[in-house]
Amino acid sequence: MERLVIVARLQDGTYDEAEDLLAAGPPFDPAEHGFRRHTVYLTATEVVFFFEADEVEWIVSDLLDDPVLAAALAPWRSIVDGPPRIAHERYDWSRARDPAG
Repeated sequence: MERLVIVARLQDGTYDEAEDLLAAGPPFDPAEHGFRRHTVYLTATEVVFFFEADEVEWIVSDLLDDPVLAAALAPWRSIVDGPPRIAHERYDWSRARDPAG
């Protein structure tokens, strides 16, 4: 499983707009596109999109190239300050799961 994070700085005063966009959910069906996990974190100044899937970079790239989805992402473009940045995973730790559950 591969993970990808996209970080975008919010324009000043757009936190509430970001909250509203996130409350509506993603403009695509994560399961339909092969994601195992999709999470979004919001701070006062940034929004962080987390994606997990096999070949995740290809899936995200295909989504961003989709003209229908591009139109659905337009509200984000109006509140993001500058280009989003991709963060590549460089360290991961997890506790081993107990096979019994």
